[in-house]
Amino acid sequence: MTAITFIGSGNMATSIIGGLIAQGHEANNITACDPNTTSLDLLNEKFSIATTTNNLSGCIGADVIVLAVKPQIMKSVAEDLRPALAENPRRPVIISIAAGIEVNHLNQWLGDELAIVRCMPNTPALVQQGAAGLYANEYVSIAQKSMTEELLQAVGIATWVDSEELIDSVTAVSGSGPAYFFLLMESMIEAGMQQGLSLEKARQLTLQTAAGAAKLAQESDVEVDELRRRVTSPGGTTEQAILSFEKAGFRQIVSDAMVACTERSRAMASEFS
Repeated sequence: MTAITFIGSGNMATSIIGGLIAQGHEANNITACDPNTTSLDLLNEKFSIATTTNNLSGCIGADVIVLAVKPQIMKSVAEDLRPALAENPRRPVIISIAAGIEVNHLNQWLGDELAIVRCMPNTPALVQQGAAGLYANEYVSIAQKSMTEELLQAVGIATWVDSEELIDSVTAVSGSGPAYFFLLMESMIEAGMQQGLSLEKARQLTLQTAAGAAKLAQESDVEVDELRRRVTSPGGTTEQAILSFEKAGFRQIVSDAMVACTERSRAMASEFS
C-alpha cells in the first residue's frame, strides 16, 4: 500500500490519519513526524502508526509526504527536508495543507522539479465531513493525483482546480466557510434566546436545522435557490424573514466577506515570499 508520512501531528493530520485507517489503510504504512513526543504518543496509542521526531528519517521510503505544519514554520521545515527529498528515489508527491504557501515557495525551499500539490482543507474534516480544493503542479502524475484524492477523500470530498489562484477562491468558499455558518448559527441561537427559548433548546433547534438543511440540499435533485423558494410561501413567516435579510443586503454582505477572505489569502502568500 501507499506509504504516507505526515510532517506535523495536529488536528488536521490526526483527522486524515483516522480517516485513512477507517477506510482500511494499513497503520504500518503511515508515519507521523513531530518534535512533540506527547502528540506522537497519543497518535501511536490511538492508531498504532509509526512515529518519529526526525523528519528526515520519517520521509525515507514515503510515496506521499503531507506537510501539515503552520505556515509560519513551513520555510524552515521545508528547507530541512530538502536533502532527504533530493536523495529519495521514489520521488514522492508532496501535499501542503498550509494556508498562504504557494507552490513556488515550496519549490524554492524543497527543491526544483518536485511533484507538489497545494491543498486547502477545512475543519469539518475532523468529523470526516471535510471539503478540500486541490491544485497540482506539472510534475504530479496521474497516479499521484489518485493517491492525493484517496487521502483527502478519507475525510470528506476533494476537488481539483485548474489554476493555483483558484485556491484562494476555495479558501473563501470552503476553507473559511465553516466559520460563516457558525456565525449564522451563533446569531440564530442568540435571537432564539432573546425571544424566550432556553440556550439548550435554541442551540438544539438551530444545529439540527443547519444539519437538516445541508443534508436536504445534498440529497435533493434541485438547486438550493429552488429549495429556498419551496419553503418560502407567499405571505408566510419565512417570506418575511427572507425579505428582511434581502433588505439588509445579505447577498452583498456575503460577497464582500468572501472577497475580503480571498484578498487576505493572496496577501498571506506575499508575506511568506
